[in-house]
Amino acid sequence: MNCAVAQALDQIGDWWTLLIVREGFYGKASFSEFQDALGIARNILADRLRRLVAKGIFVRKQVRPGIDRYSYHLTEKGRDLLPLMVAVMQWGDRWVVGRGAEPVRILDSERQRPIRRIEVISADGRMLSVGQLRFRPGPGARRELLKRFERARKIRKST
Repeated sequence: MNCAVAQALDQIGDWWTLLIVREGFYGKASFSEFQDALGIARNILADRLRRLVAKGIFVRKQVRPGIDRYSYHLTEKGRDLLPLMVAVMQWGDRWVVGRGAEPVRILDSERQRPIRRIEVISADGRMLSVGQLRFRPGPGARRELLKRFERARKIRKST
């Protein structure tokens, strides 16, 4: 599908996959640490870690030469998931568990204060709502997507 959201979800959209990434942000690195934290079946964890490594989200490093034991570390691509993870966590805090019942609080390590809510910000620093955004085809848009945008433009023009 010619959509960055669909393609991104193909890499990280599975329940267990995102939880493994979350644990990577929490500092977990070994197979047993991930398994203990998540209670996930060994075969599922092995499969998800294999996919995360193949997709370049984690890198697998041998713990010691000659020993068949590995650790898993977020790559730059994996660390770039931080805003997504924080946004999902903040959304869950607000709409699922409720304010005052947050299971985890994210603090600025320097000041030990809660971080701000993730927001969509304009290039000049203004907070934007969905009504203030315009979605347009990008340089990677294929013909089908261009047609969808053109149909939508015609509909808006006729109303």
